Amino acid sequence: MDAVTFDPATRTWLLRTANSSYALRLDDAGLLRHVHWGRPLTPAQAAAVPLREGPASSFDGAVREEYPSEGGARFGVPALQVRYADRGRGLQWRHTGHRIDGGTLALSFHDDHHPLELELHYRVHPDSDVVERWASLRHTAEAGTAQDTPVEVLRLDSACWTLPVLDDYRLSHVTGGWSGEFRLHRTPLPAAETTLTSRRGITSHQANPWLMVDGGDAGEEHGEVWGAALAWSGSWRITASRSHTGDVAVTGGAGHEGPAVVLRAGGTWETPVFAGLYTDGGFGAASRAWHRYTAGHVLPRPDELRPVVYNSWEAVQFDVTEEKQRELAARAAALGVELFTVDDGWFGARRSDAAGLGDWTPAPDRFPDGLGPLVAEVRRLGMRFGLWVEPEMVNPDSDLYRAHPDWVLHTAHRDRTELRNQLVLNFARPDVAEWALGWLDALVAEHRIDYLKWDMNRAFTEAGWPGAADPDRLWHDHVRGVHRVMDRLRAAHPDLRIEACAGGGGRVDLGVLARTDQVWTSDNTDAHDRLSIQHGYSQLYPARTMTAWVTDSPNPLTGRRLPLAFRFRVAMAGALGIGGDLLHWSPEELAEAARLVEEYKEIRPVVQQGELHRLRDAVQYTLGDRVVVVAWRLPSVYDGAVPAPLRPAGLDPQRRYRDEATGEVHHGAVLLAHGLPVRLAGDWASAVVRLTAVD
Repeated sequence: MDAVTFDPATRTWLLRTANSSYALRLDDAGLLRHVHWGRPLTPAQAAAVPLREGPASSFDGAVREEYPSEGGARFGVPALQVRYADRGRGLQWRHTGHRIDGGTLALSFHDDHHPLELELHYRVHPDSDVVERWASLRHTAEAGTAQDTPVEVLRLDSACWTLPVLDDYRLSHVTGGWSGEFRLHRTPLPAAETTLTSRRGITSHQANPWLMVDGGDAGEEHGEVWGAALAWSGSWRITASRSHTGDVAVTGGAGHEGPAVVLRAGGTWETPVFAGLYTDGGFGAASRAWHRYTAGHVLPRPDELRPVVYNSWEAVQFDVTEEKQRELAARAAALGVELFTVDDGWFGARRSDAAGLGDWTPAPDRFPDGLGPLVAEVRRLGMRFGLWVEPEMVNPDSDLYRAHPDWVLHTAHRDRTELRNQLVLNFARPDVAEWALGWLDALVAEHRIDYLKWDMNRAFTEAGWPGAADPDRLWHDHVRGVHRVMDRLRAAHPDLRIEACAGGGGRVDLGVLARTDQVWTSDNTDAHDRLSIQHGYSQLYPARTMTAWVTDSPNPLTGRRLPLAFRFRVAMAGALGIGGDLLHWSPEELAEAARLVEEYKEIRPVVQQGELHRLRDAVQYTLGDRVVVVAWRLPSVYDGAVPAPLRPAGLDPQRRYRDEATGEVHHGAVLLAHGLPVRLAGDWASAVVRLTAVD
């Protein structure tokens, strides 16, 4: 089966994956039209699909196109908007050719008058049902010719996804805020334009750049679901539009309303990938497909087991000294921790969040001989060494800012707004990016640092670059600069691993996951709150990327008191970490923690690399013949009713499964129909059930 085919008789292109098809066609008027996105079709079947008729009224506008540009009778959301030197707008495309190379398709168009060429790119992989799409716009004029005039690119989206006509539509997405990220919403899609966006310069806590649409009838394990996710770590916009005629389209890409990029002769502007997925297996199948895609085509080292991490932040905050870190490291090693991370406060004049950012040398009063002795001690204890950094930020009270006040985002004649007492360094500037790469490279090389927690603790304000020829590019080029520094740092140090963080989950997306190994999901470590945060996170992102800490009780943020086992079991649903003040844990707590760390290590391959099923008050992971279920019980009002059984999913009804704790063997069909015999007594109870298929 060819992944991409073209039928010249009908001018229809078809992209095929194992379980879906995507088709588009050039109509008689030369417009690129969407044909199909859904169940598998053959090339002959795709060619036979009729195009959806245009509107009956002249007030409704043109037919829905595959990639709508501004111009003509188009009144929907444009994926592409430009403004010319004479302040004119609008585009009129002529198809000029296509290229097919294995699983990739590129369609070329040229404007009838202006020197602009548009290429629409598509890519499919043999092991995934995800369709990757992106676009590029090129100014084709030669320098010094009559057409050598700049063009402002007001909007260049990666793709526009068109859904089939359904009886109804439901939108799934996540919203939130600091320490309350990834709150899942499933709501009817109104007949209007629904826009999800970040105007903060980062992915943001408030929304995440993905959505899913279904007909209102899909469940966790059944029903058709269409989804799209943007691989971008800066500001972004995704708009789902539902017309009164029943057409639904989703267009999205990098950037938000306002900033424009100037395209000059010979220049090209390329978008990030906006990936789409269709499944008929419900939201659970959609999540599992996204997880497989992320592991197979996004993450740099997907098959590595993520280590059990200890992080010192909640134990000492800014009171970082070599002595305390040594004491914490000894306790962490005794628990079975594999990577010890020193958080904020190790450098410069950093005694609070008011000073020191930008001065990335160890504080001599805290580390009189530098970091070397502590790193050596951590390694002697059998652990790897990690360090917190925030390369994109600077405190005004720092030697760096006093030397380079022009390096930050700022606008002439305007105040420089401080958030968390800090400003944003402009990584769109090559000198700033080279400075950051220089000290990071030296720091990692000197100490053979294994792990960086790369933080970013404020949004953009005064996002200007006085004197730059095209200052609005910084919204894009800052992100590209950050990505490039990460890529170059990893290339220079292949053993280095990076955790992305932005005040918690403020920078989680497929773009940052392409150059990091995991992300800090939220600054909220309350295990009760984490259940909903992790539920929303898991809709798109896999467990191996989700850092989850066990911290103190009462929780330092919420004050809630929870049993240690409950805190551990919730954190076991991802990449386990510990962040409590181990110097104040009792001998009993330390002993229990060591047992729970060992329990996690035993189930870790299944959790991190298995397939996820979200159950009622539980999550299930399956890898080969092994099944792990992490279950919990929340407080409830007693009403005398017998609790519903915990039914696993995805088991083979023809096989039998042995409970590794009890030795009891269960028929798969019985487990699917009648549930697991899990007894959870009392509020905040938890359990891990390990099953192995035995025949």
